[in-house]
Amino acid sequence: MKCTWTIIGVRDVPRSFKWYQALFGQAVTLPGHDCFGQILDSDGTVLLCLHKWGAHEHPSLTSPDHGTPGNGLLLFFRVDDFDLALQRARSLVSRLEEEPYLNSNTRTKEFSLRDPDGYYVTISALSAG
Repeated sequence: MKCTWTIIGVRDVPRSFKWYQALFGQAVTLPGHDCFGQILDSDGTVLLCLHKWGAHEHPSLTSPDHGTPGNGLLLFFRVDDFDLALQRARSLVSRLEEEPYLNSNTRTKEFSLRDPDGYYVTISALSAG
């Protein structure tokens, strides 16, 4: 099996950690470190990694000032609780970037919002319905 660990640069790991846990309907826990945290599914699968800007010496994570966070990146998550995810998303942001609609390519409902660091996040239903 092959897995990817998507890692994004964030200003405040604990804040972003809490935000993503709320979006995914997970119990609130703390990240492993102030500079790095992994959002895990209930089976331990890594859903997303959060890395503090400037921590360590990763060339592409030195500063958000050297690029626009999210440019060329779409965080796309498929969820099995779409309607609940939509409710949670509405409680986290003042407005959605895209209201729910049926994606003609995937034939599933989806919506989009911005996370606290400006990343564009799309939530898609796991199956049609």
